[in-house]
Order: sequence, then C-alpha cells, then structure tokens
Amino acid sequence: MDIHIDHNLQEQTFYAKIEGEEAELAYSLPKEGIIDFVHTYVPEGLRGNGVGEQLVEAGFAYAKEKGMKVVPTCRFVAAFVKRHAADYEPLLA
Repeated sequence: MDIHIDHNLQEQTFYAKIEGEEAELAYSLPKEGIIDFVHTYVPEGLRGNGVGEQLVEAGFAYAKEKGMKVVPTCRFVAAFVKRHAADYEPLLA
C-alpha cells in the first residue's frame, strides 16, 4: 500500500490519513540534533499493509535531511531498525 505522508512540525508527528483513519509516528526533540521517535500508531484495520514502515521511513528521511541523529524509543521503530540495520543504524544517536 503506497500512502501519502504529511509532517506536522508543531505537533511533532508524521501522519497518513487512509480510508478515514489516521496513522502516525510521533517524535520529540530532546536536544539539538536529536530526534526521538516515541510512538507509532496504525489503526487495526490498516495493520499489516506496511503503513507503519512507511511512516518510519519518512521519519528517518527527515532526520537524514536535517542532519539529525535518531533515538528509537518506540518499540516498533527499534524493531524496524533491527530489520534494516545496514540502512538505518548509521543514523542512530
């Protein structure tokens, strides 16, 4: 499933609206140059379609573009990094 992801800087979330439901990746900025992905939520009906992974990929792309290091506090994000270590471990704080 290919989705459109938006980034809300004020609410510190990446989100996608799909079929009337909203999936999100929330983050915090604990200090300069660090982004902490704290929570991922995908509605039950959308799970298993790669929505969460696309949100995490968008988050990492943003971090890389801004020269930030990532803290994967969210368990889903940490598991994603383990599955794709070669691509994402270099961006970890």
